[in-house]
Amino acid sequence: MSQKLISRNSDLQRLQNEGYEVEVRQGFLILHSVPYVNSRCEIAMGTVVTDLTLSGEQTQRPADHQVWFSGEYPCKKDGEIISAISHSSVTQTLCEGIEVHHRFSCKPPEGYPDYHAKMTRYVDIISTQAQAIDPSISARTYNPIKESDDNSVFIYTDSASSRAGIANLARMLRMNKVAIVGLGGTGSYVLDLVAKTQVQEIHLFDGDQFLQHNAFRAPGAASLDMLSKKPSKVAYYADIYGQMRRGIYQHDGFLDNTTIEQLVGFDFVFLCVDRVAVRKLVSDFLHHQKIAFIDVGMELQLIEEQQCLIGTCRVTLSTPDKSDHFPRHVSLIDNDVDDLYRSNIQVADLNALNAAMAVIKWKKFCGFYQDCCKEHQSAYSLNAHQLTRDEMVEGQAA
Repeated sequence: MSQKLISRNSDLQRLQNEGYEVEVRQGFLILHSVPYVNSRCEIAMGTVVTDLTLSGEQTQRPADHQVWFSGEYPCKKDGEIISAISHSSVTQTLCEGIEVHHRFSCKPPEGYPDYHAKMTRYVDIISTQAQAIDPSISARTYNPIKESDDNSVFIYTDSASSRAGIANLARMLRMNKVAIVGLGGTGSYVLDLVAKTQVQEIHLFDGDQFLQHNAFRAPGAASLDMLSKKPSKVAYYADIYGQMRRGIYQHDGFLDNTTIEQLVGFDFVFLCVDRVAVRKLVSDFLHHQKIAFIDVGMELQLIEEQQCLIGTCRVTLSTPDKSDHFPRHVSLIDNDVDDLYRSNIQVADLNALNAAMAVIKWKKFCGFYQDCCKEHQSAYSLNAHQLTRDEMVEGQAA
């Protein structure tokens, strides 16, 4: 990943050609072995880091003028700090293997045209003081850098996480195997959100075809040509999200007593079905296997005299530590509650909301978001605009 991106961008290639120890890792540009002077007037080696602004595999003009620095605070040759670039000092891990200690700011009036200009400017400011002590020292070491291979699931770099400074935090979502059972309106939006995380394998379970009415309750926009082919849902979505990431697996068929064993060994399951019998079969199996899962559901009603819809979006988390609440909140007896939901295609907004609630709860479960309440049940009431939480577990680590 590192060398491929460097070779395709003239500003990064120029840094490498000039002898700088350049590396690209998880959306960050890293310059190793930058000499500086510490407070004891000793020469040490530090690392300058910036996030990359990318369009595909092409660098764009740097989004800001700041960089991070790994090492002690750089000083002048007499041990006085270089205060002109001071911004903040805090130790944090930007990505795996890269811990930084300071944030520097040096903004030219016209900004930086590319990453060569940005990085060499900071190297000059920091290293000039070291060269005043030892003229032979330089950040241009011409030392080889081992090719970084982070085995990313993404086909192109997740520059959004690096720009936000949460690339290391995003690793908390790197589960091995996650299943999405049901790729209807809500399940497809769950996939859309989970596909943009570092989950290693996402398994899709659904036996339906992707038809015209599905297009109005799904993320993105299906083409007329695609709809005419009537692909299976798992094939349709695997093809779309396979353009962004690896590790998407198709299971074309409905889960029943003969196929339920396919869910053995999963780390987490999203259960997004409207058939009560399937919900009961899968939830019973997951409880027995002690696999954590989230069940989602919507209940809609038509108010005929007002010609409007009311309803709720529900998210229920079940874990090996707490599952007793599940039958209290989830319908496991077949009835006609879901008939309107199945017939009404104009609920994409509620599908997206239900999916977002589910994925947020999953991210809390993983520790990505702080979870003070540790609720295992949430419901959003549409007409009252009210979000409720229930089944909290005091002191339980998610």
